[in-house]
Amino acid sequence: MRSYPTNSPEAAARVVALALLADGHLSLVEIDALELHGVARRLGLSGPAFREVMHGLCNDLLVQSPMVWTDSSQIDPYLVRSLLSEVDDPALCEELMHLCRTLIEADRHVADGEALMLSTAFVHWQRPQIRRMPALAD
Repeated sequence: MRSYPTNSPEAAARVVALALLADGHLSLVEIDALELHGVARRLGLSGPAFREVMHGLCNDLLVQSPMVWTDSSQIDPYLVRSLLSEVDDPALCEELMHLCRTLIEADRHVADGEALMLSTAFVHWQRPQIRRMPALAD
């Protein structure tokens, strides 16, 4: 699996691409939503550069973990977390959650693999909250 610099446009684009492929196929509605919302531009990439990242992800997935595309929810969860780990900037994580959700919901259907992708990203990017117990009065 190729790697990208942390928080790079390519690392962010790969997360979006993973969300788009999470249900096992890329629909025309999702492609239209990519254009409508200017996803490539918002991530700092040209359209062809975004498509190159998506193509690279598809190739890497086929080599890394051959699977039946109709059951893509079997993408190794460790691999998904590894790709999510290439993005750790809180603002970028929030933007990616918004973009992924918008694109996944574009066809008005959230498949199991898409729901799993979103929930995995949400849990992975949650920042632990440190809660201090109040001091006990003597």
